[in-house]
Amino acid sequence: MAGSPRRNADGGNQEWGGEMTGFFWVFVVLAAVLVGVAAWRSAVRKKALTVWADSRGLTLLAGRDAGFDDRYPAFGALRRGYSRYAHHRMEGQWNERRVMAFDYHYVTGSGKNRQVHQFSGVLVESMVPLKPLLVRSENILDRIGEAFGMDDLDFESSEFSRAYHVRSSNCRWAYDVLHARTIEFLLQYPRHNLQFDERHVLIWRDRRFDAASFDQALMIATGVLDRLPDYVLKQQTEEVNR
Repeated sequence: MAGSPRRNADGGNQEWGGEMTGFFWVFVVLAAVLVGVAAWRSAVRKKALTVWADSRGLTLLAGRDAGFDDRYPAFGALRRGYSRYAHHRMEGQWNERRVMAFDYHYVTGSGKNRQVHQFSGVLVESMVPLKPLLVRSENILDRIGEAFGMDDLDFESSEFSRAYHVRSSNCRWAYDVLHARTIEFLLQYPRHNLQFDERHVLIWRDRRFDAASFDQALMIATGVLDRLPDYVLKQQTEEVNR
């Protein structure tokens, strides 16, 4: 019909192509913003931790340490998932003990179920040999297990027993370490996870620490070691000299 507008046969494709190009650039810009924000947050954290480490006489080490878990194989918290590495490692002497504070990264799942996890922890070296011990926050799975007879160690403090799940291959050792004064000390702080290997105490939570939280974790680790009874210190020292 005369006077009718003519439609470009490729108009639909051109319009769709334009929309796709627009979506692509929006994605690129958003990705760049996210990368920039992540880099900025990392720089801010590194600066804050450098200040904290300097104030505690520790040295902040650069780079990622992918072999961290292999040097401390007894600690299950360091062996979760894949793509594991420690970073923001701060080491040195603190209160006459060798310490290492750090952030930790690992990944679980894949594809749409892929999740990146980060938490912080401190490692404190003991002056005497230790024995395996795990003290972690009680959770719902632990309570279900108790209903089926899979109980952990119980203590005179019902508050402590409700708050923490305690495991050790040597029950006597667990009770020697977690005596009344140490239990009272631990209950003064928010719940942290604690584990011994043969020479270190690891304190961690499933989140990243700020400076004050790193201080708190160091206090817990050294506080537990400082409260080891004299007979335990003597016993462990004698085992080294045998």
